[in-house]
Amino acid sequence: MASLSTSIEKLDNNKVRLSVAVPADEFELAVTIAFRKLAREVRIPGFRPGKAPRALLESRLGSGVAREQALRDALPDYYATAVATEAIDAIASPEIDITAGEESGDVKFDAVVEVRPVVKIKGYEKISVSVADTSVPKEAIAEQIDALRERFADLEDSSNPLTSGDYAQIDIKASSNGEAVDALSATDYLYEVGSARVVPELDSEILGKNIGDIFEFTADVPIQEGDAPSVSFQVLVKSCQKKVLPELSSNWVSEVSEFATVAELEADTKSRLDLYARVQAQLEGRDKILESLANLVSQEAPEPLVAQEMERRLHDLHHRLEPQGVTVPQYLAATGQNQETFIASLREGCGQAVRADLALRAVVAQESIVVADTEVESEIEQLAQRMGEKPDAVKKDLQQRGLIEAVQLDLARGKAVQFLIDHATVTDAAGNVIDMTPPEPPEAKKPEVKKPEVKKPVSQATKTKKPAVKKPASKANKTKSTKTTQKASTNQEEKTE
Repeated sequence: MASLSTSIEKLDNNKVRLSVAVPADEFELAVTIAFRKLAREVRIPGFRPGKAPRALLESRLGSGVAREQALRDALPDYYATAVATEAIDAIASPEIDITAGEESGDVKFDAVVEVRPVVKIKGYEKISVSVADTSVPKEAIAEQIDALRERFADLEDSSNPLTSGDYAQIDIKASSNGEAVDALSATDYLYEVGSARVVPELDSEILGKNIGDIFEFTADVPIQEGDAPSVSFQVLVKSCQKKVLPELSSNWVSEVSEFATVAELEADTKSRLDLYARVQAQLEGRDKILESLANLVSQEAPEPLVAQEMERRLHDLHHRLEPQGVTVPQYLAATGQNQETFIASLREGCGQAVRADLALRAVVAQESIVVADTEVESEIEQLAQRMGEKPDAVKKDLQQRGLIEAVQLDLARGKAVQFLIDHATVTDAAGNVIDMTPPEPPEAKKPEVKKPEVKKPVSQATKTKKPAVKKPASKANKTKSTKTTQKASTNQEEKTE
């Protein structure tokens, strides 16, 4: 198609008119292909499909039928070639008008298409943003250490009313319309108050109950998709236990971790929380820099680009929800969103993302950012490694699909983002300047925490497994204290459907 002649005219509203002329002899090749296609579709007595000669087809159908077919089939390829020739960054489908050649001679047509706007921005070299406070409070360190203590907590028998965090051994029976619901029934089930592992109503009803109490309540439970009948529950509290954390001492620290003292454990915990806070601040800073960059673009984001970004994000959301068996409407219902609000929020975010992309392209152009061939080759090698393919095969596939330029653009945008980060000022709420240099990966391994000598923690007890009925132990045989995780392990091992 090297014989095509093209010209371009800029129009208003980010549109261009692309004029294309196809010589008659060039278009005759498309007509010949169209006749071959018709020969396969038209039944001619005495000829197998596809074998009727062109002259016979012309006498039966006329030459105009094949020319119309050739115009329908070949114009998209002519248009694509012309777009590539003129380096047009089209963002929407074209409106094509055939101006000559519908009956004979050279074929000429105009294509009006919306293109990606090229913007110029100012002030991107000195963006300033503020992020949340990065200091690590003592309470956060204590919470992390308490979480470790939770893993080694004991359960002690209690006669006090149940409170959140306590454990209750219960018999629970569920029924709906007079029929038992086995999936929600269990015997000798060790339940953590406040965990919402069965239904939320159980947590509110069991608070304040004592050993021997029997109570009933109802809850709407989705047993099948789209079906949430009212389920009646009857619960017997058979025993109560409270969680007792081990004393925070150097002896305990040395037993459960690689550290010898409480001070060493606290210092390591603070170091890791500091690193986490720094990384979070860097991520927040990057997002706010791009947000500030997008705000430098004064014009509205083109609707075709916004629509494409919305479609991409919706597809990603569907892809994430699909393995869980959840639809988008179900996700909206679970998160308390209505469709109109969700779409409006999605559109706003996509518009911001489109403006940020236009601004990044502007930075690439205004700062003359270039991507070397070696950088593209390196990126392809990394992509091939992630895909488990050979680099040459991945490169060939990208070339065939016309995506090499997309790889170059992604790398260029990455360089533009780094340029912005290097020249921006990021401070926290206290006015401290945030170092945006990515932290070096720690050389030392994560501190080893010794596992309790148990098989499974209490928190892994599942509500859907029905334990076999067992005779409650007498008070004389009860031990005063049992390990939380040991109790859970015993409880789970005894469960059967």
